Amino acid sequence: MENLVTYALTVFMGFFAIMNPIANTPIFLGLVEGETQESKKQIARTGTLTAFLIVLVFVIAGKYIFQLFGLTIPAFKITGGILIFYVGFEMLMSRKSKIHRNNEESNPNNLAISPLAIPILAGPGTIVTAMNSVTHADFVHIGIVIAIFALLIFLTYLAFAFSEKIVEKVGTNLISVIGKLMGLILAIIGTGMVTEGIKLTFDL
Repeated sequence: MENLVTYALTVFMGFFAIMNPIANTPIFLGLVEGETQESKKQIARTGTLTAFLIVLVFVIAGKYIFQLFGLTIPAFKITGGILIFYVGFEMLMSRKSKIHRNNEESNPNNLAISPLAIPILAGPGTIVTAMNSVTHADFVHIGIVIAIFALLIFLTYLAFAFSEKIVEKVGTNLISVIGKLMGLILAIIGTGMVTEGIKLTFDL
């Protein structure tokens, strides 16, 4: 039971760091600028639901995707670790990662799908984090990953739905500090994935 709790907390921190509902709130506000309050909630609802479905597919069918493309777990961990470290490093340097960068020419009518759902919420970093959590997992652990990601999606929706109030209360400076802390956590998670991948490759 204790191992499951530790596993759940690790997965939660990984998802929270990569998705970072609080730090993404100002981004959401920038995307939906000029939209009505009801439209903002609709965009938030559609975007978060789409992101959940995308990651759910990778969590459930991740092993089959590996087999289809002939991918190996060590290679995945090393590549994914480098990717997550890169995102975390750019967050520490106060730079918006190109992985999450918005396409300014996106059709406003498709904001919920792109860039909100892809790649801001269900980008490569989120997918890598999800698949890394279930590479050797049984049904119980997979269920935990899905439940925790659903929780993060719900929290993200709430953050987006009340984005104006959150930014007003928290302030942009504190949001920036939180973003840097999440970046540090991501860099550590990425380093751990690379180390684990190297150990698996050389049977260390």
